[in-house]
Amino acid sequence: MSKKESSILIAGGGSTYTPALVVMLLESLDKLPLRKLKLYDNDEERQKTVAEACKIIIDERAPGVEFSYTTDPEEAFTDVDIVMAQLRVGKYALREQDEKIPFKHGVVGQETCGPGGIAYGLRSLGPIIELVDYMEKYSPAAWMLNYSNPAAIVAEGTRRFRPNSRIINICDMPVCLEDIMARVIGLKDRKDFETSYFGLNHFGWWTKIVDHEGMDLMPKISDHVKRQGYTENTQKGQHKEESWLETMRAAKELHEIEPEFLPNTYLKYYLMADSTVEHANKEYTRANEIIDGREKDVFSECRRITENGTAKDTSFKSNEHASFITDLACALTFNTKERMILITENRGAIANFAYDAMVELPCIVGKDGYEPISMGDIPTFEKGLMEQQIASEKLAVDAWEQGSYLKLWQSLAMNKTVPSIDVAKDILDDLIIANKEFWPELK
Repeated sequence: MSKKESSILIAGGGSTYTPALVVMLLESLDKLPLRKLKLYDNDEERQKTVAEACKIIIDERAPGVEFSYTTDPEEAFTDVDIVMAQLRVGKYALREQDEKIPFKHGVVGQETCGPGGIAYGLRSLGPIIELVDYMEKYSPAAWMLNYSNPAAIVAEGTRRFRPNSRIINICDMPVCLEDIMARVIGLKDRKDFETSYFGLNHFGWWTKIVDHEGMDLMPKISDHVKRQGYTENTQKGQHKEESWLETMRAAKELHEIEPEFLPNTYLKYYLMADSTVEHANKEYTRANEIIDGREKDVFSECRRITENGTAKDTSFKSNEHASFITDLACALTFNTKERMILITENRGAIANFAYDAMVELPCIVGKDGYEPISMGDIPTFEKGLMEQQIASEKLAVDAWEQGSYLKLWQSLAMNKTVPSIDVAKDILDDLIIANKEFWPELK
């Protein structure tokens, strides 16, 4: 019996991540056969540049897969099995403001953490809900796999406003770090072991890592992290931007404050905020690196492919971002019962944490969705940090829902990256100006 062939829509078709995701899907046709692949974006010109290159890649590698791209929601969302959402509302221009406005006030500037993450979250909520509604209207049996950041605030919003929707919120950072862990101890990739993990998105810890024979790998990985963080002496560890390497190195200090567990690197922005601000280049942030690097490279390569009429020598390759979302689509389509770290409503999985919190946990994924794996009680240190962070995220969604200046001020003041209510207010007033086209009116 032949496998089911799926129809997949990539929402955010003009993303710099789209070509690698398309390549990954084509490389995975043996495990996830496709009959149709579509792109959807509200930026017609940007998407066209990416889509015309993707069309050539598909024609050369899998001509049997029907391909199209559109800015029309009905055309995009009709006859779809899986929606892969990767929106960047405000594009990199507003990411730059998310980073530089907090830095101006001596606070961490980062796209998903601190004030910048909250700003991005308020931009993202409406468009993500709009995508969910399109999917439910035109393909109600489909699943949405949401990569759009900041995943924590987006997940809280979808939990609250679309509680019965078939949406799974995911993040590839744990996947990226697990692949690094595997390489630094001589394994091929993350699929060579099984992990236990708990936390919030960009705010978590690994508690157990064992190979398929049950051997404990934590001591070996921990030894590496104590010496050099998550930096690696491998080919894949070379040629990364200094800002990225600095974040990888920070795991060394994060591991010192909690030596029993292995940290997610994003904890740096909360637990090492002062040194992060001190050493940051506030005039040339991560957004600038991407604008001058990946964005230029991706669009230049897309134009080159289109002009040459071939992608046989393309530099586009699959990556962790693409492989994780593809694995998730396979698990849902073919009921593989794969264990994956997802963002889920807690519902008692962390016994001593808020029932309605959106947490990040290992889950078993099959055709009916996913089932979180119980983590029991968590320690006081992690629980306290998570409670402060979840409160900040919930207040941000309150602010979006109610159009409340006060709630958003409270959200910023609650965030561990922000030192005082006065600084929170100053940042908020600047963010309101930068985001006036995207945020609800705040009163």
